[in-house]
Amino acid sequence: MRTAIIFGSTGLVGSHLLNLITQDETYTKIKLFVRSQLELKNKKIEIFITDFKDFSLIEKYLYGDDCYFCIGTTKKETPNKKEYLRIEYDLPVVIGKIAKTNKIKSFIYVSSLGSNQNSTNAYLKNKGKAEIKLKSYGFDKLTIIRPSLMLGNRKKFRLGEYLSQKIFTYLSLLFLGPFSKYKAIHSHQVAKSMLIITKSKLNEVCYDSNRLKTFN
Repeated sequence: MRTAIIFGSTGLVGSHLLNLITQDETYTKIKLFVRSQLELKNKKIEIFITDFKDFSLIEKYLYGDDCYFCIGTTKKETPNKKEYLRIEYDLPVVIGKIAKTNKIKSFIYVSSLGSNQNSTNAYLKNKGKAEIKLKSYGFDKLTIIRPSLMLGNRKKFRLGEYLSQKIFTYLSLLFLGPFSKYKAIHSHQVAKSMLIITKSKLNEVCYDSNRLKTFN
């Protein structure tokens, strides 16, 4: 029996992941770290409210087996550069460090296809830098998820993302051979793959969309 910890449980991937883990008998306890109270009724779920700036609560209660990090933002949602960097880079790095200190064995990080610390794109650069830092912690099992554009309905509507989803759905027909990894993937597929990988004995670290689709 295991305890799952989820950061970003109300997001596109995190919400699917929470639903799957809630139904999974492997997990007897689920810890959610969120910014505001959630109306969830399940005896397995514990909710911890934090502003993600004071980490004392997280340090105290981030104990368990598998830590899933699904938090992310966009420049439109977070136009302030310092705050954007804090969410995209500082949060996964700091929480990853706390998880390692608290002897979490498995850490699962939702990154992005094309992540690279040397990228000129701020989003991909931050993801790449965070990946390198997380690798340095020496988790027993580190899983880095690198999906292409994710399909699905967000609670908060993003026009740009909505249009991109529509365009990529049609363009995906053109992505063949080595370019097939750029095909859009549904957020539910990503969440399901994360759970399967975590429970498996696979020792790979990075999984792109093509690899994720093999689990569905």
